Amino acid sequence: MEKITFDLAVELVDKLRQTPPNLRLIVGIAGSPAAGKSSFCHRLLKNINIILQQNESDASEAGEPRDSAILVGLDGWHLTRAQLSLFPDPDLARERRGIHWTFDGKGYVAFVKALRLPLFLSSPALGSSPDVQAITAPTFSHALKDPTPDALSVYPHDRLVIIEGLYTFLSIDPWVEASRLLDERWFLRVHDDEACRRLVTRHVETGICKDADEARQRAEGNDLPNGRFIVENILQPTKYIDSVDDYELAHELDL
Repeated sequence: MEKITFDLAVELVDKLRQTPPNLRLIVGIAGSPAAGKSSFCHRLLKNINIILQQNESDASEAGEPRDSAILVGLDGWHLTRAQLSLFPDPDLARERRGIHWTFDGKGYVAFVKALRLPLFLSSPALGSSPDVQAITAPTFSHALKDPTPDALSVYPHDRLVIIEGLYTFLSIDPWVEASRLLDERWFLRVHDDEACRRLVTRHVETGICKDADEARQRAEGNDLPNGRFIVENILQPTKYIDSVDDYELAHELDL
């Protein structure tokens, strides 16, 4: 998997070089539950920034930061538990937390729109500062079991932005508006049997389920149907990537 992520990192750095300096390169990475998205994206991000540091050793005369990449997780746009309690059926909303309608889709769209704005209002001069300041994004606190607003900042020098999550580029409202703004839409795919095996292991190890039978029931009743919904409702990916079942992926599954 390391070679795959390195080769893909080289590809994205090449695309960034072809992107006008006034704009960002925005990459959405989606996949079914247990496809290994988080593990894959962290490896990809690490390789991208290594390549950028190696290939862009000359600092600007003004001492501005070099271009860098940043990873943003869609989990930050979970609706809070307090918001779920206001649903017509709060118990159902809490039970199905993690499905697309328990996310702040409109907030996610607004974030992607902000990323898409030019960094300079006019042609940038050598040494000039960007007109656009940092854009903030929420993150998800597993300790609080709720999102933390404005916990992550995307700075102007973060010109390669990777957004990872189940619903990064859905083809339904309101998500589709953000989906169309992405430069790349990569889908990490995994066979249902393998996804189920990983999900059972995950649910037992994290204490979500008491045993394998309960975990399998949860995977087959909730996670796998959700994965099929995603496959049927994503905007056409620009690239498909097969999830590789190596040791690290099997033990660093995204939650």
